[in-house]
Order: sequence, then structure tokens, then C-alpha cells
Amino acid sequence: MPKPRADMGNRVSTVLARQLGSQLLGFRETAGLNQTQAAQALSAQASKIAKMEHGWVPFRDPDVVALCSAYGVGSPDTVDALLRLAKLDRERRRAKGWWATSLTQGSLREYIAMEDVALRLRTWQLALIPGLFQTPEYMRALSVAAVSPDRIDEVERLVDVRVRRQRRLHGDNPLRVHAVIWEAALRQMIGGPQVMRQQLEHLCSLAEMPNIDVQVLPFRAGVHLCGGGPFNILSFVESGALDVVHMDGLRSTSWVEGAEESAAYTELFARTCATSLSPYDSLRVMESVAKGMNE
Repeated sequence: MPKPRADMGNRVSTVLARQLGSQLLGFRETAGLNQTQAAQALSAQASKIAKMEHGWVPFRDPDVVALCSAYGVGSPDTVDALLRLAKLDRERRRAKGWWATSLTQGSLREYIAMEDVALRLRTWQLALIPGLFQTPEYMRALSVAAVSPDRIDEVERLVDVRVRRQRRLHGDNPLRVHAVIWEAALRQMIGGPQVMRQQLEHLCSLAEMPNIDVQVLPFRAGVHLCGGGPFNILSFVESGALDVVHMDGLRSTSWVEGAEESAAYTELFARTCATSLSPYDSLRVMESVAKGMNE
């Protein structure tokens, strides 16, 4: 399916809607129906099916149920998962969160809106502590290095945005996070020894929270499979087919969409976990590295 433009008139193509549209497209093709035939189930024109499959419009629950019936999708769990995704997308489109006015980068606004409704995050980091785990001092050190001198006033805004995102780690329904961090990220001197020691101590505290798991991939593991760069996997329902993968940068994000692509990253993450230290042993390593940070 061709990648859609970011907007079309008053319509907006969202990541969640494209994910749902991709699922329905796959079911339609398996059923051997074209868009005109599928549209008959909705008493609509083929153009409506095209807009839905490209994520241009929010999904109505009756439309999702009718299409699943027409495509022969008989599993109640599958239909329920699709309905939940449709609801999440409608909520995301209506959301007027703090990020709507705090950010100028549309792609980052899209990610934070999705992070706000996600159930779980799996993250792999090569050289940096995951953003949701960073202390303000660590963030400032990164931001100063990334922002040009004539835009240094943006640093505090970038720090504020990331601190606000960290609220998802707490509360009645906290985000579940599983982070795998290469040992290099623990030892890279960001902001100096004091900043790094405080950062690692903060990381150790987070690792003991019930909704957070941290594993360290040690140097001694040798060649690893995730050398291509850091990535995150957001999950919205318990079905892995509805995961969305994103590449998170300091100021922007890019998406990897589709069931096959997300499944490949899920497998890659699982294999990296298997070669990493256990959460208990990882905590001991993080504590040791923190103690070794000298002024």
C-alpha cells in the first residue's frame, strides 16, 4: 500500500488509522474482494473504502463490524482488537493535550498523542538513556549539543516536553516500559561525571518500579542484531499485529508501519532481550557504573 501524504484537505491520515486500514486491507485481499464489492457492505462508494484503508477518516464501529463480516473475519478477539484501535484513533483525533501547543514538529506531536494512549512501550537504545528515563540535567546536556547557538532558547522547551512525557510512567494506569540499553549508553559521559551519576541513580530507581523493566546488553555479548539504530515499539492492544514501530530522535520521529514490519522488529527486540542481562543483573551493573563515576 503506498504511503499516504500527511494530510488531504480537512482530513488527516493518522498512524493508528493507517494501521487499522492496513489490517482491513489485508482481510479484504484475503477474501478476494475489490473496493467496490467491499463498499456494498457499507452501502457506500468504493472511495470510502479507499479513504479508510489509507487512514484518511476516523472509523465508525458499525463500519468495522460490517467489513469484518463481509471479509469473513470470525474471531471475536480480532474484531474487538480492531474496534479498540478504532476507538483509540477517534480519541487521538479529538485529543487536545498539552503537546498540541507545546510542539512545532507535527511528527513529534503525533508520537506523543499515541504514547498517551498506548499500553506498552518496548525500547532499544544504543548510545543514550531512553527519553522517558532521562533526568533534566541529562536532557539539557543533550539539547545544548543538538541545538545551534542561535536557537539555544529552545533547550528549556525541549526539556519541558520530555519531562511532561514522563508523567505516563506514573498514575493509576501507567505505561508499561521494557527497555534494553547497550552498555555504551551507561558509560558515555553526557554532561560530565556528576550528571551521569545522577542519571544512572535515577535509572536504577526507575528499574525497581513494577511497570518498568530494564535490561543491559553488555559489551561482552559481542556482535548484536540491533546495530542499525535505536527503535521503539508502541502497543495499543494485546495483539502484536497492532504494534507500531518508531525511530525516536531528539526533535522528530519516523514511523515503520504494517503488520509484517512491526512483527520483524518485535522479533528483533525479543532476540536482543535474550542476549542481554536479566533485569536483576542489569540493575547491579547500573549501580556499579554509577558508583564508578568520579568528579
